[in-house]
Amino acid sequence: MEGHICRAVVRKIQNMITIIKTEISNSYSVQKSLDRIGYKSLITDKKDDIKKASMIILPGVGSFDALVRSLEDNDLISVLKDRVKNDLTPTLGICLGMHVLTTKSEEGKMNGLGLIDAEVRKFNSSQNLKVPHFGWNSVESKNSLKLTKNCQNSFYFAHSYYVKCRNKENILLSTTYGEDFCSAFISNNIIGVQFHPEKSNKSGLKFLDNVLRYFNV
Repeated sequence: MEGHICRAVVRKIQNMITIIKTEISNSYSVQKSLDRIGYKSLITDKKDDIKKASMIILPGVGSFDALVRSLEDNDLISVLKDRVKNDLTPTLGICLGMHVLTTKSEEGKMNGLGLIDAEVRKFNSSQNLKVPHFGWNSVESKNSLKLTKNCQNSFYFAHSYYVKCRNKENILLSTTYGEDFCSAFISNNIIGVQFHPEKSNKSGLKFLDNVLRYFNV
């Protein structure tokens, strides 16, 4: 039994999870959450590090254009597209990081990475909704994958915009806030989540663990 545990620990250390460093990301909170579930990770904005990554995590808080511009300033867009689209590197986008994986956003004027056929729209505040959508909310599975298995089904949200997938088969989880919206999508090697798993206590930690196990990281 001890041998199995040791081999599992070695595998997690050897498989480097790379968290993209930008000026407007919560990278260290994500890294701390990964540490708590036994996964080593590297926060970086270096292209050579990204080329070696076994998994890429793109977090983000703030505005769409600011995150895209930060990636541009660090000359990371081409290497990210190559690793995700051509090398099929497992990738997780969190909140604003999820948004930037799409084609465009109503929040800004710059193009997203275009790695999934989706766009970002603003909540309709005329429906007496409080925008931004802050706080805990539940999710509903729209896919046979059990990435919320053993989670308490409640996660922490903080956003004014949401993702609209053109292909409904890409919707992994949905959440209701005035209307149903996509709270997680999946497309081949890409998963994006609207909520913050790093702020969602035990549910968020378990969700991260489920995602990493799904990708066999």
